[in-house]
Amino acid sequence: MKQTKQIAVGGVKVGGGAPVAVQSMTNTDTRDADATLAQIEALAGAGCHIVRCAVPDMQAAEALRTICAKSPIPVVADIHFDYRLALASIEVGVQKIRLNPGNIGGADRVHEVVRAAKARRIPIRIGVNSGSVEKEILARFGGPTPEAMVESALYHVKLLNDCNFDDICISIKSSSVPDTMRAYLLAHEQTDYPLHLGVTEAGTEYMGTVKSAAGIGGLLALGVGDTIRVSLTDDPVKEIYAANAILKAVGRNDDGINVVSCPTCGRTRIDLIGIAKEVEQRCASIHGKKLKVAVMGCAVNGPGEAREADLGIAGGAGEGLIFRKGEIVRKVPQDELVDALMEEIERS
Repeated sequence: MKQTKQIAVGGVKVGGGAPVAVQSMTNTDTRDADATLAQIEALAGAGCHIVRCAVPDMQAAEALRTICAKSPIPVVADIHFDYRLALASIEVGVQKIRLNPGNIGGADRVHEVVRAAKARRIPIRIGVNSGSVEKEILARFGGPTPEAMVESALYHVKLLNDCNFDDICISIKSSSVPDTMRAYLLAHEQTDYPLHLGVTEAGTEYMGTVKSAAGIGGLLALGVGDTIRVSLTDDPVKEIYAANAILKAVGRNDDGINVVSCPTCGRTRIDLIGIAKEVEQRCASIHGKKLKVAVMGCAVNGPGEAREADLGIAGGAGEGLIFRKGEIVRKVPQDELVDALMEEIERS
């Protein structure tokens, strides 16, 4: 696995072999500091490591003073076009800027932002997507191809490098999963900067999660990516649950409870679907334990098929078995199965 440069976003390390950091973006009005902080608290509680806030005007930039001071996780300012908003956000204490230097005016403005970022020792994320590629590059490549998006990202990188700035992270997103993957693979080959993975405009919870799992998960499985954001048209907290599920699925995060379950069949005699959903829901907020928990529908084959699980349940006719490492611990009625399993998890 290729090792990228490492940057620090507040106390969170990104790249250079650090664990993959999970990010999200608030959808509150940043000018409402209380509402924004409440959402950040919820995101942090769900397992978010870094949060980004939109900065549309100076009032929002000033609100970041309170937000940054009280936020439990590092705050990133999302800046478009106006370099003064970047300077104001840096001054009030953000730990990272998301900004494309080619979109904020001349070299003097880029130098001003770089000087401020250097003084506070904060990184800059360059964020390119299929809708933001420069016209000249679009014309040369015939559209927002993966090659065009990478070319655009490297153009912005050069503007920062020309200012002797190297504390950089890159994202290159498209709503097309194949284009997104191709772009990140090209960037992975051409640069050592940490990559922020995501599929932009992915959609609502269902399709957005599917697209993100395919694109982000596929890249992570190939050893590409240092930090991720699942973009959903929904409550941002759901982005965190989806992101952490993707990390678990590709073996990049073993913290918490990894719930596995069988798909049910004609032998199932308990409400396995309802039980599996309840177990998953109750285990979602558990951190600090590294357990694989199996929810199986068949009391005959369940313990054997899930022998590698630390704990599990296997159903029978209105009752089920609690097992540990494939060995049966006890038999309990169906309506006590989940509570009994949670007790075993608590003891582990």
